[in-house]
Amino acid sequence: MRGCHHHRSGAAAIDITIAERKIGSFLLGLAKYRLISSLSRKETFMSHTLYQANASRVQRCELAVPGSNPDMFEKALNSGVDYVFLDLEDAVAPDDKLQARKNVIQAINDLDWQGHGITLSVRINGLDTQYMVRDVVDLVEQAGSKINTLLVPKVGVYGDVYMVEAMLNQLEMQQGLKNRIGIEALIETALGMANVEDIARQGAIGGRLEALHFGVADYAASNRARTVNIGGLNPDYPGDQWHFAISRMTVACRAYGLRPIDGPFGDIKDPDGYQAGARRAAALGCEGKWAIHPSQIALANAVFTPPAAEVEKAKRILQALKEAAAQGKGAAALDGRLIDAASERMANNIVRMAAAIEKKTNT
Repeated sequence: MRGCHHHRSGAAAIDITIAERKIGSFLLGLAKYRLISSLSRKETFMSHTLYQANASRVQRCELAVPGSNPDMFEKALNSGVDYVFLDLEDAVAPDDKLQARKNVIQAINDLDWQGHGITLSVRINGLDTQYMVRDVVDLVEQAGSKINTLLVPKVGVYGDVYMVEAMLNQLEMQQGLKNRIGIEALIETALGMANVEDIARQGAIGGRLEALHFGVADYAASNRARTVNIGGLNPDYPGDQWHFAISRMTVACRAYGLRPIDGPFGDIKDPDGYQAGARRAAALGCEGKWAIHPSQIALANAVFTPPAAEVEKAKRILQALKEAAAQGKGAAALDGRLIDAASERMANNIVRMAAAIEKKTNT
């Protein structure tokens, strides 16, 4: 009996060994599949992974225009701003939502936004409202060929972006549109900021997400922050209380090829406060800022347009490094300061932005 028992134990051990090998083989195959799948979605585990921009646009200033106020449409058209978003969300009272949608569709079709050099966006209602679905459907079906982007408010998770992506995919096919409508997302809640890296990464892979905007008012409300005015500073805070949030969003954007845009400044009678906020956002890497009044457009353009002296210095840096490279050197000196490959990357950013602005201005 003892020997028989021993024989069965040995057979069981062999069976277990075979099972372990099969499981190991399965897990190895699963790991390979996941790696191949992730690589096919341009996700890699290498530090030199680069995410190219889904779309490049000049967006120094974005003018917010309430969809319930048609009298403001032509003023926006002739304002000289880079970007306009016609608003169906917060700037429109609930009783005016349906009419505002009609107003916006008519304005998109009747006015020559592209001819005035304006990139046109529409801020749709939130995914938690009964208005959002018809916003997207009616806009694309009735004016889709003339819309550049949709601005999605209160994005908390990537799934919010994906829903709009899926709708656009279907509607563009249905309508036979030749243009591809981009998506911009408002990061304006604690949940959105907690998930901002994932929103940016997944959005970059999806291909429609172009930019993230910092919605300071709702962000302050979501965090129960004490503020004196929209986008302004609380004197009780030692510095800029929005620094961390804007910086975190900007890093997520730059990591995954998106444009970071700063949101509104509420006091239209405080141009110095607006421009100071714009300069702080620019220092962190933002490409532009909202305007809630036409008087703020020139203020934003002044901040987010590289000064001529800065552009000229950037060109000198590139030339000096080019000459150093011809001599087999990796660094050079300019105006008594060391410049190297990092200097070249920063200089290229300035030169490219200036060229894009000049091209837009001359068309």
